Amino acid sequence: MTAVLFDFSGTLFRIESAESWLRATLDASGHPLPEPQLIEIARALDAAGALPGGGVEPVGLPSDLAGLWAVRDETAQLHRAAYTGAARRVPLPDPGLYDALYERHMTPAAWSPYPDAAEVLRTLRERGIGVGVVSNIGWDVRPVFREHGLDPYVDAYVLSYEHGVQKPDPRLFSVACAALGADPREVVMVGDSKEADGGAAALGCRVHFVDHLPVTQRPEALLPVLDLVG
Repeated sequence: MTAVLFDFSGTLFRIESAESWLRATLDASGHPLPEPQLIEIARALDAAGALPGGGVEPVGLPSDLAGLWAVRDETAQLHRAAYTGAARRVPLPDPGLYDALYERHMTPAAWSPYPDAAEVLRTLRERGIGVGVVSNIGWDVRPVFREHGLDPYVDAYVLSYEHGVQKPDPRLFSVACAALGADPREVVMVGDSKEADGGAAALGCRVHFVDHLPVTQRPEALLPVLDLVG
């Protein structure tokens, strides 16, 4: 294998919990809530699928939002509209909080790398293996990688909103392979979604899946990738 492609959310990084996300946004906006109410709202936001990268698919979306949801990762505007739309299904004390929540999730502080991410990326670099990040997303994840010290190990970022196409469309994986100068048949795609990340198999890539779990519950799931590349 000459290159490895990684998904972002749920693979290399994990978003904070809905409770932490809401708490940080309320604190920054000056809208404190009693703890029981905060917890209740956080659970409702989580169930609504309003936390980007949270791994929860919303249930019972109205038809207009459902159509938007299906293509949300194709542009920055669609991504924001989909997630703020999902959040608006939950009453909040100030209408401005919906956009504030969206802004919060794009900050490096909202994300934590999985415990083994740095070791795996560093080792791949030492072995001369190309590394790409291929993500369905509506904003630039590069600052997150820089803030957490992982950017030096990434050779290419291929983000859906920058190309107007989202996984599992093979075109996104093809762009990543081309950016790394790698034959897809000599590439491993690592991700947490069989539906989205599994699209790389159409090009001949090998696909390896990890579980979308909190960082404290998944300390070593990326390490087997090092054995796959030899």
